[in-house]
Amino acid sequence: DWPGDALPLPPADADRLDLDRLLRLSLAASPASRRLRPNPSAGGRHPVDVTLDVGGHCSLPPGRYGYDPLRHRVHRLSAAVAPALGTAGATVALSVTLRRTRSHYGHRARPLALLDTGHAAGALYAAACALGLPEPRLDLTGRCPEPLATVELRPPAGRAYGDAAAQRSLTDRRSTEPALLVGTPPPAALAAVLATADRCGGPLRWCVAAGDQRALLALDTSRPPTADAAPPPLRRLAAGDARPALAAWAAGQGWLARAGAVLLGYGCPEDAPPPAIRAAHLHAGHGVHQASLTAVRLGLATRPVGSWQCADLGAALGEAPGRDWVVHGLALGGPRPNPPDPTSTTSEDPPC
Repeated sequence: DWPGDALPLPPADADRLDLDRLLRLSLAASPASRRLRPNPSAGGRHPVDVTLDVGGHCSLPPGRYGYDPLRHRVHRLSAAVAPALGTAGATVALSVTLRRTRSHYGHRARPLALLDTGHAAGALYAAACALGLPEPRLDLTGRCPEPLATVELRPPAGRAYGDAAAQRSLTDRRSTEPALLVGTPPPAALAAVLATADRCGGPLRWCVAAGDQRALLALDTSRPPTADAAPPPLRRLAAGDARPALAAWAAGQGWLARAGAVLLGYGCPEDAPPPAIRAAHLHAGHGVHQASLTAVRLGLATRPVGSWQCADLGAALGEAPGRDWVVHGLALGGPRPNPPDPTSTTSEDPPC
């Protein structure tokens, strides 16, 4: 509970940063169900806490606020403005109350809370892009344990022209039930999802276990880019069906062995210092979040997979053990009827 009175977020003028719409599209609970579904979280625990440092040209007066996503209200904590903020815009600081996740997952809570924080940053980033705001600046370096991540937002330069379809896709996002994640997406769709994860996933490497091909696939970045800016083609990283092993590594979630495909972000060494571990998980959450939005726009079913144990993908591929652990995953199902063209680019694709 934040101290002080709960304040509504007022609507914004055309040249101001609209924090009301931004938070509704990213972190607010659904008005009907009161569930925090736009932003995925392990076990629905939602450990991420949100503090706003608000400067000028925003829909709220300058100061520091705590955000309540269940009621979509803010609590004014201070009238002071952070010196680093400058004169315009807002900085969203993300921290966690770990006991929310620990109550459900025990010793596995900390990496899951880090992934949830990356997803929250990804949700804010995607909302800003959908509203036509300047590209946000993310700090996912993991240098500080508190706050874990920040998102710097700037007001529009003039009137912002958002993408209504992109905004609807953010609030309509749902994780698909495991039994419905069947049918391998076509190669062009897998390449598009991989390209988004690679662009947004920081230092991690990315591959996908494709069910129908019984292989691990990665982007073939050795080929020059095409004139139409389509994602690079896929190359075979390893032969064989990896999904049964992934199901065992993912805390025994047997349904993964039957999923159409599984996107994997890996590369965090076991001897990495704490800031590098935090950065790997924060980038993984952000990368999977943006990859899932790309998949949804292509008509694919998705479900993030965050619980990984003994998942040494590098050792399984014959490389040095303990260097390339799986950090995060995204289960994918085949396309629904009449999906969009996966080779086309739209204003909804985030540059990250």
